[in-house]
Amino acid sequence: MPATTTTRTYSAGFWLMCLSSFFFFMSFNMLLPELPAYLTRLGGGEYKGFIIALFTLTAGISRPFSGKLADTVGRIPVMVFGSLVCFICGFFYPWTTTVAGFLGLRLLHGFSTGFKPTGTAAFIADIIPLERRGEAMGLLGVAGSLGMAAGPAVGPLITAAFSLNTLFYCSSGLALLSLAVQGTMTETLPQAQRQKFSWSLLRLNWGEILEPQVLAPAVVTLLCLFPFGAILTVVPDQSEALGLADHSKGLFYTCYTLASLVVRLLAGRASDTYGRVPVLRLSTALMVVSLGILMLADQSVPLFLGSAVLFGLATGLNSPTLYAWTIDLSHPERRGRAVATMYIALEVGIGLGALLGGWLFSNQIARLPYVHGLSMALTLVALVYLLVGVRAKQPAA
Repeated sequence: MPATTTTRTYSAGFWLMCLSSFFFFMSFNMLLPELPAYLTRLGGGEYKGFIIALFTLTAGISRPFSGKLADTVGRIPVMVFGSLVCFICGFFYPWTTTVAGFLGLRLLHGFSTGFKPTGTAAFIADIIPLERRGEAMGLLGVAGSLGMAAGPAVGPLITAAFSLNTLFYCSSGLALLSLAVQGTMTETLPQAQRQKFSWSLLRLNWGEILEPQVLAPAVVTLLCLFPFGAILTVVPDQSEALGLADHSKGLFYTCYTLASLVVRLLAGRASDTYGRVPVLRLSTALMVVSLGILMLADQSVPLFLGSAVLFGLATGLNSPTLYAWTIDLSHPERRGRAVATMYIALEVGIGLGALLGGWLFSNQIARLPYVHGLSMALTLVALVYLLVGVRAKQPAA
């Protein structure tokens, strides 16, 4: 049931969606610390950049389709499909014994994030009023961030205590829990907009691929998510080079995500109060500083983990504000496509970060500052764009 502007509590549907997101993000993030070493054992160490890049490639390609289907078939079917893909892929990782098979599965696995988050964001936008949109997206981000923090922290522990195959099956089980929670939801797409699925809905024209109204947040998203793709690719090796191995391998991710959680909980309403653009200017400047510190952290664990905290604080402000800004600028009947456009930018940013970061790194620890320096430069471009290319104003009521 849609929320009213006077309520001070969120509906059960909102909290269940947060729970579903927690399970979903934990499912595939728990694999990240182990996949680079796994790919190396298969003989594909030089393809580490593809672990993230292929995942984000199919996620990005599928966004226009998930956005259109969310606006025509419904939010819930789109989410269910994404969780189902995640569930199936977990069972197939133990059976991939070649580099080509592994990379193909990563390509397929990306469809999960191409669908589930698109449907989730549109669903939440349907049930939350504008004046609480930033706060709600922050709380949804807390759920996802908890999953992102718990996953990399728990994954190595499961592998050490049991086996890598057990980790893959646990990942699949969490996706199944996400799917089960979604089964309790009520569709929020207005009945007048709903259509039965047909293959013709998968035919897209240019206007259904990108939503022009949300290009400004999409540009900022692309530039600010490039560092995340690069970090996902090189941080496992940087952690090992600094002596953070085995149980400590995911410590960077944990510090980053916990800092992000703190900001989302304490400053979730910041963009509702001060406006989207002013908050983005602050968060992007903080991201530039964090990446500068990460460049200098080649021999210092405190600097390394300190940069993770600052990067998490920046992301905790940045992410929900970009979601809310995107929804502010979108038309209700094209909300799914607007969210999909923002996610396309997100996937392109992460994918480019992973590919270029992996290429620059080339398994040479001495080249890590170049990777983080490129990330900092692109984030600086985003900051300049926010300062001179975008007007700071409150979202319209």
